[in-house]
Amino acid sequence: MAGTEAAAEAFTYNGGIVEPGETQNIRYGISETYLGDPVRIPVTIVNSERPGPTVFLSAAAHGDELNGIEVVREVAHEWNHDELRGTIVCLPVLNVPGFLAQQRYLPIYDRDLNRSFPGREGSTSAKRMADQIYRNFIEPCDFGIDFHTSTRGRTNMLHARADMDDPDVARLARAFGTNVIISSSGSSGMLRREASKDGTPAITIEMGEAHRFQREFIDRALEGVMSVFAEYDLHPDDPVKWPGWRTVIDDEKEKTWLRADAGGLVEMHYDRGSLVYEGTPICTITNPFKTENEPVEAPFTGLLVGILENPVVYPGNPLCHIVELNADTRRALKRERSRRESGGDAQPPGYLAGRESENGGR
Repeated sequence: MAGTEAAAEAFTYNGGIVEPGETQNIRYGISETYLGDPVRIPVTIVNSERPGPTVFLSAAAHGDELNGIEVVREVAHEWNHDELRGTIVCLPVLNVPGFLAQQRYLPIYDRDLNRSFPGREGSTSAKRMADQIYRNFIEPCDFGIDFHTSTRGRTNMLHARADMDDPDVARLARAFGTNVIISSSGSSGMLRREASKDGTPAITIEMGEAHRFQREFIDRALEGVMSVFAEYDLHPDDPVKWPGWRTVIDDEKEKTWLRADAGGLVEMHYDRGSLVYEGTPICTITNPFKTENEPVEAPFTGLLVGILENPVVYPGNPLCHIVELNADTRRALKRERSRRESGGDAQPPGYLAGRESENGGR
């Protein structure tokens, strides 16, 4: 009958079906061990009785990146989905072999699962695993968020990576509500790149460091997921968040990794997320006797998105990731931090979907 709301649909995957109104916890086989035992990834599918979009939340494509695991688990098992519209596909640990070994890559030939999507039947172990994940749980979705941390020995502030030239991806990235979005299409084989190319807009969220749960990042990422769910009407009664200020870095000249020109021990003078001014020493490299000191200066005024945690370097090792900020963005950042330090609301109530008052990277 005209005007009647469309019925919710079942979510199907190879070997199973999740009917509207059901939640299922699945251990889905994607490969086998040397002993022939199954390699199974945990999947939780929450399918509402109400129609709506299908979203995937994935983490631990790199097995030692743990913050995202807790984000996905809490959405799946602690959030109240009584008013949910649509379907959530929760994939907390994509790289199970790497997770068990607590290492970044698949232990099999040291391959990167996040350079293996969309995968291919009859190919390498990594691509066969990626194929199983992609066909069953990524391809059926309307959009998705892939959670990562920095590699070991480094740490990142919370930020999004997204192809902002794709309007559907840009909408998703803005809805998540990070202060910094780094625009790029991503490398070949990345989950977000391949999914977006195939019509499932996807973004990467970077936060913190490997090998640990960091509650501050987990909580902020959960706020971002809630904002996305509001934007796409999965949780229509929640607000879409405006982060207070935002910069979109879309030019290679606006960001750079500073690298060591000498070997030694590193003393960082600033933490991740710090604003540093052109010419300011960000860190100093010294020899064991402290008889030689090499300061490393900021090449422009910008934000430290990522910094070194392990304080030892060879020449050429990365020290920090800096993105350029223009004067308007710097002023907005300072206002937000002043509110936070004075006990005010760090994110003013400007919760408007698609709000276009952000500044560019320069």
